[in-house]
Amino acid sequence: MSQTIFDKSRPGRLGFRLPAGAPAGSARLAAAKRRRAPLGLPALSELDVLRHYVGLSLLNHSIARGFYPLGSCTMKYNPVQNEQLAALAGFAGCHPAQPAETVQGCLALMQALEQALIAITGLAAFTLQPAAGAQGEFVAMKIARRYHEDRGEARELVIIPDSAHGTNPASVAMAGLRSLTVKSGEDGLLHLDALTAALDEKVAAVMLTNPNTLGLFEAEIEAIAARTHAAGALLYMDGANMNALVGRVRPGDLGFDMMHLNLHKTFSTPHGGGGPGAGPVGVRADLADYLPGLRIAADPAGGGLHATRAPQSVGDVHGRHGNFGMLLRAYAYILRYGGDGLADISAGAVLNANYLQARLKGTLEIPHAGLCMHEFVASGSGLRKYGVRTTDVAKRLLDFGVHAPTVYFPLIVPEALMIEPTETESQETLDAFVGLIERIVGEAEREPSLLTEAPHLTPVGRLDEARAAKQLEVVQPFAEEASAPAAPAGLPAAESRSGPRA
Repeated sequence: MSQTIFDKSRPGRLGFRLPAGAPAGSARLAAAKRRRAPLGLPALSELDVLRHYVGLSLLNHSIARGFYPLGSCTMKYNPVQNEQLAALAGFAGCHPAQPAETVQGCLALMQALEQALIAITGLAAFTLQPAAGAQGEFVAMKIARRYHEDRGEARELVIIPDSAHGTNPASVAMAGLRSLTVKSGEDGLLHLDALTAALDEKVAAVMLTNPNTLGLFEAEIEAIAARTHAAGALLYMDGANMNALVGRVRPGDLGFDMMHLNLHKTFSTPHGGGGPGAGPVGVRADLADYLPGLRIAADPAGGGLHATRAPQSVGDVHGRHGNFGMLLRAYAYILRYGGDGLADISAGAVLNANYLQARLKGTLEIPHAGLCMHEFVASGSGLRKYGVRTTDVAKRLLDFGVHAPTVYFPLIVPEALMIEPTETESQETLDAFVGLIERIVGEAEREPSLLTEAPHLTPVGRLDEARAAKQLEVVQPFAEEASAPAAPAGLPAAESRSGPRA
């Protein structure tokens, strides 16, 4: 939209009137802290405000508006029931600074969530404090560093395969360690000989994403764990792809010593927009004393539950217990489905990914074909002969109300499209997406400008992305009525601003 809500303000227009007189409790506020000047709020009717913010919301894509196959980020549906539970007054109205005796229910919920995550992962203890998966990685690397320091070992290297998530090396550096990249094999997996060649007495940890970013399960994981431990290093699992494993495989049983979980990716808490998030970190028993945050246990003094800090904690990374509202939603999700239901969810995610991969094999290149887990990576390299790149496919998808998959990642696949349908999409939606990709590939051959000039129907056309990242002001006005077309099953044919496009 071209106008801000302040631009739309009109003197004298009113949507809400405060009661006359001093508000309740104002007498307790020191006179020096009371506002004397007007707030300068815009003057609009309630309908003006409603239309403005609903209009803004229609400029954004979300899982509620259409298909969102964003590989590596698991953009799954967030059940409305979880939102209703999180809005209950007893939860929404509590404060983390309240005395423990007044929030026993909240403490019990977080303790139960930790126990559920322990059961799911096979690890011994969790901190719920980290606010994101990347922050969880950072916590784990701080623990690895402290663990080796306490043992008198000067270990500073962390081995990371080239198929890992991009945040892994950054987390290592922030923790004061150095990363060492190891190449995957031709099959996209980490092989024992490559790992062994990199392991020495300087290695503090090995960081694996499993399944990796190619959507492949690391076949030699038990041997990798044994070799890592024999070298005196810790094995860390980036749990961003845990949606493929819940109820099927426990990372602790595979030999992992630490891991993080992205609650938004695996347990369906809201995702995106900068937060809030949750990235709990789990560890084996002898690492529990290093965890940050408040650990919940029975109060030996007066009964009930209380929260204390671990004796050797690496230090807080967020306030108190973390983002409680996200923890609540995740627990509701786990409780609703139970162990069998969560296992079915993982099976559905894997089935949908393999179905979509099989349907797209003849249309896009699949560098690592065969059974995948929850996601797979295709390549748009074959479209280069038409002057079309993967980014053009991604932009064209927007015209159909479909969010593009992750593109150009992982870096080991040229012109990559990382596609993850999740378990919540129907076969009709997946078939419609296949039809859309087939159409776009056909357009690339017949009329490549349809792709290279896309998107045609979004509120803002194609931007100079490098410039847009540095210049955050809107330089192209939004059309007031513009919104991306909805596209559930049976995706509609796209039309340009000037009329239908074949």
